[in-house]
Amino acid sequence: MPAETIAIEVACAQPGRQTVVALEVPSGCTAGAAVALSGVLALHPDLDPARCGLGIFGQLVAASATLRAGDRVEVLRQLVEDPRERRRRLAKQGRTMGRDSAGGR
Repeated sequence: MPAETIAIEVACAQPGRQTVVALEVPSGCTAGAAVALSGVLALHPDLDPARCGLGIFGQLVAASATLRAGDRVEVLRQLVEDPRERRRRLAKQGRTMGRDSAGGR
């Protein structure tokens, strides 16, 4: 009898580029294994996997977290700038973090 599979997604985003891969993985698959199976890190070679975290629907999880059907595993990259520090710096300049001051644009 074939092993049971579940449908999940693996997502990875960088400024100006997002990759989402839909996969069928074996039941009991971990978040780390799903990222490896998806190949998203090969599509984003400038990301350092050792410095990236993993999340499921925005909640930080360990690579060993077991997935459930419908989960979206997210590769969480390092922030370019701490949002709190950015707000402080802009406030000193008399500016805000409005739409026109978004980082990376």
